[in-house]
Amino acid sequence: MTPPVASALPRPIDLKVPSNRFVVVGSVLAGLGAALLGRSPAQAAGTAAAAFTGWATARELDPDQPGSASVALLLAALQGAAQPGSAAGLLGAGTVLSSLRVLAGTVGLPVSGPDAAALTVQAALCAGTGQRVAALVPGAALLLSSALDDAWSAPRWSGPVALAAGLLPAVRPAARERSLPLLDLAALALAGGLLRPEVPVSRCDHTDRQVSGERVRTARLLGLGTLALGLLTRQPGLGSLAAASSAVALRRSPR
Repeated sequence: MTPPVASALPRPIDLKVPSNRFVVVGSVLAGLGAALLGRSPAQAAGTAAAAFTGWATARELDPDQPGSASVALLLAALQGAAQPGSAAGLLGAGTVLSSLRVLAGTVGLPVSGPDAAALTVQAALCAGTGQRVAALVPGAALLLSSALDDAWSAPRWSGPVALAAGLLPAVRPAARERSLPLLDLAALALAGGLLRPEVPVSRCDHTDRQVSGERVRTARLLGLGTLALGLLTRQPGLGSLAAASSAVALRRSPR
């Protein structure tokens, strides 16, 4: 069913679905666990948000397998509790999630002008806060989406505009990643599992169309490229993507 406001960005959290109940409970427990470890209220909330975005990102990269999202939530929660991120890092995680969602086309609606504008704003905000890698993802996702030229394609102008926004100068440079990003390395080491073609059987949220296997694979490739660039530049804020990619790669790795 088409929503009142046709947008390719939001996805409903239907609590009748077990995996959706899991993410709500799991995110709350992740925040409480971080608080019990002595984290500040802001850091505990950040851990909960990281767990949720890890789960949500995995749902875009592996729409048929809620188990992958559950593993991603646990990985993101553990990383968030051990290495609390900043608000800017959470902005980057949310931007990457939104970008991969419109590229994967899981909502089932084409990218509208307001959707493209929202992603452009996210790109500009990431650029302004020094999240250089995350800032480039909206433009890349929109460019790839328009190049696929199907029912979910983004407007052709949207990619270059969002990419330009992602190249704006930083008002406040982001801190560099100090610790070794183990999840990023794990996802890249297991990249073969993400690269193999797979045909989803899931249906889009608001149409009866089947989720596009080509789009999901392209989203996975963009995720891997984002992690590789983040690793080279040592920028934080990609933990949720790393958790999601690692979970999906583990599920698809040869036993």
